[in-house]
Amino acid sequence: MNIICFGNLGYLGTVLNKELESKSSDYVGFDTGFFRDCILKKETIKKQIIGDVRRVKNVDFTNFDTVIYLAALSNDPLGLKFTQATHEINFKSCLKISKLAKASGVKRFIFASSCSIYGKSGDKIIAESDKLNPLTNYAKSKIDTEKQLKEIASKNFTVTCLRFATACGFSNRIRLDIVLNNFVSSSILEKKIVLNSNGESFRPLIHVKDMVRAITWACKRDENNGGSFLSINVGSNDWNFKIIDLAKIVSKTLGNIPLKFGDDPVADPRSYKVDFNLFKELAPNFQPIEKIEDTIIEIFNELSSEKIKDKKNTF
Repeated sequence: MNIICFGNLGYLGTVLNKELESKSSDYVGFDTGFFRDCILKKETIKKQIIGDVRRVKNVDFTNFDTVIYLAALSNDPLGLKFTQATHEINFKSCLKISKLAKASGVKRFIFASSCSIYGKSGDKIIAESDKLNPLTNYAKSKIDTEKQLKEIASKNFTVTCLRFATACGFSNRIRLDIVLNNFVSSSILEKKIVLNSNGESFRPLIHVKDMVRAITWACKRDENNGGSFLSINVGSNDWNFKIIDLAKIVSKTLGNIPLKFGDDPVADPRSYKVDFNLFKELAPNFQPIEKIEDTIIEIFNELSSEKIKDKKNTF
């Protein structure tokens, strides 16, 4: 496989780079480099292009059979503050690149979507065919992109939209604004876990390594396994957590770290439980394998490492 990955120097891409560079005939990364130096352990890839997905130049798509699009403004506060940039990066640029890829003979296009498109599901466990309810600009951008990618998918251009559960786990460019990672880092820095919500909302999680497994599957998927266009929930039914329960698991795993609520905890409107049975059916050999307690311990050990001398500024 000859692969180019857009947005490869972020939280997920940093883990993906190692896997795909070792398994591909040719692997190229394309990224703005905003977080290039935000790394805990030094690592490089052989072929890296620094650029903006809104202005892609000097990329010959005829050299690739697979394109992966991870690039995004990827949290809700950024999406709220930078509405136009979110639309341009998450949606418009993805669509433009997908069309260039198809016109150049690329066979597979993989888009990093999100289970956040379900917004609020109540007590129902949501499958791919259920109603979407995006509550943020980030989630809306994912839906808009999926709809347009469906229009250009064809027998010779297979599109896979991976609706990932909320990411967690260690990466050399780790994010600490996502729920599990945040709980563990708070345990290290503040010696307590602080919940800013009432903890009653549900969220599915997936380890970043298991996200890489799913992308590896998508790089191999063809029309006979899910059709020319596929939007699919990626995660595990066992990893649908109520936030308060997740906090208690972190506390117990790390030796009963104190659990506190913020000054004014409110209900988080984003709450959804997700059905991952289709992913289990179509990708039986690429299922999530990481364990929640092992994930917590791994994050804790890596962030507690003596190699990270300046923890105050790191966190």
